[in-house]
Amino acid sequence: MDAHELLGRRGFVVGAGSALLAGGAVTGAEAAVVDGPLPDFHPALKERLTFPLAWGTSPIRDFRAWRRTARATVEEHLLVERQDRVPFAPEYTGRTQGHEYTRELVTVSLTRYERVRGALLTPPGDGPFPAVLLLHDHGSKFDIGKEKLVRPWYDDTRLASAQAWADRYFSGRFAGDELARRGYVVLCLDALGWGDRGPLAYEQQQALASNFYNLGSSLAGLMAREDQRAAAFLAGLDRVDARRVAAVGFSMGAYRAWQTAALSDHIAAAASVCWMTGLKEMMVPGNNTLRGQSAYWMLHPGLARHLDIPDVASIAAPRPMLFMNGGLDTLFPAEGVRAAYDKLRAVWGSRHAEQRIRMKTWPELGHVFTHAMQDEVVSWLDDVL
Repeated sequence: MDAHELLGRRGFVVGAGSALLAGGAVTGAEAAVVDGPLPDFHPALKERLTFPLAWGTSPIRDFRAWRRTARATVEEHLLVERQDRVPFAPEYTGRTQGHEYTRELVTVSLTRYERVRGALLTPPGDGPFPAVLLLHDHGSKFDIGKEKLVRPWYDDTRLASAQAWADRYFSGRFAGDELARRGYVVLCLDALGWGDRGPLAYEQQQALASNFYNLGSSLAGLMAREDQRAAAFLAGLDRVDARRVAAVGFSMGAYRAWQTAALSDHIAAAASVCWMTGLKEMMVPGNNTLRGQSAYWMLHPGLARHLDIPDVASIAAPRPMLFMNGGLDTLFPAEGVRAAYDKLRAVWGSRHAEQRIRMKTWPELGHVFTHAMQDEVVSWLDDVL
């Protein structure tokens, strides 16, 4: 039996006809635990991480050769094979024609395992248009995925939930709709466990991830492959200028944005808001990463023996990249953000492309993607695409 047969229609691992994942809400006590058990030799393990494949440390001196080797190393650690030969076979439904842009739902095969539904927004006119692959966050909120960034016109229940999320993190604005108003084709799809592919319960994440590992696969690797394929699908649309496709995301979506830029040549630029750090600086007592659960969506086993987090993002160099963080964001300690930014700056500098990377800290903000931050991202996209 292969992984396809073990994936249920909503993405949950099943066996012998019954779900292996139990439901239920996380308790207040569980939610408060942010320090996972660390062994006494944890500092020794961190010291052994020297990231020998990082650009500038690696013995490979030709940058293009380094990029090929580093990308191949990341792809090997995804534990999910490439899906290039799987037909997308798109199906379009729910189309509504507005004055500012057209909205429709599209269902595609990103992998051979299941079909994925997303929102597709298109500005008026003939095109081809620049485009944005918009990647949603985690937030431990699974009833909505694509709806966090694109206003759901097809479901009033999700609209209420989505508006509350937008009010909390996005100054009440749906970033996807704003991008479409400003002339961009926008594609936003549900990651496994969210929206139409969920909803997952908080404590199910670890079980789902372990089942993937038991199957010789990876939850984070599947998400990376799906995002890679989504970029190819978007770039291949007749309405899109394939030379002007960007990836944009907040929080986990920011991680997905720079990761997709590293793994896909279809991405010409990427904007990542509130997800960049050095690994060692993030793996400290009190950090959310130690809780487990959400960490599995961004965990490629063994990759840290070769590359640090900003080293992976550097595979995208020298393409334009924008990184933003909030100075009050407790998820990403300031030391980790500085360490990562220093590494990124050095890589783009080595390519004489300092003007193509922008890194900004908003000292008064936490883990948010506000109206002002969104406006700056769109202005930056207008400049670089």
